[in-house]
Amino acid sequence: MAYTTAEARQYLLEAIADAAARLSFAAACLSEAYELLDEQTGDRLEETCFRPVQQAYGRAKRARTDFAARHGLAVEAPATNDDAGPPSQGVAAFVEQAAHAAGEADQILAELQDSMLPVEAGDEELRAGIRGIREPLGGLPAAARDFLRSRGR
Repeated sequence: MAYTTAEARQYLLEAIADAAARLSFAAACLSEAYELLDEQTGDRLEETCFRPVQQAYGRAKRARTDFAARHGLAVEAPATNDDAGPPSQGVAAFVEQAAHAAGEADQILAELQDSMLPVEAGDEELRAGIRGIREPLGGLPAAARDFLRSRGR
């Protein structure tokens, strides 16, 4: 499929915004889970799951904004979905939803990395930005599983 550089850049902006929105949802889920936990367990959740998601979310927003600025593109704040649902779902459901949403964000970014689009229409800073976003997400699925498995011990 043929595309212009402008179309490709817009697609990159939208894909990173989509990933950022999923990370925002993951952070909202983890925040809800935190509220249902005792302080010690909540601190463990924050350290192992929330911080990596929050770090990736911040990097996604920054990479997108910087890319847009470098190429003179207008960019709106990424959409957020902070409605994680009712607390009655429980901690496990929130953590599982967060891990799933973060995994979706990581998949979107992996597909961008695997394509030639960031090379053809992007720039080296964007490629590094995508790597930087994905970096803290790498251990999240295992961290979420470990947290849920060890919870209550």
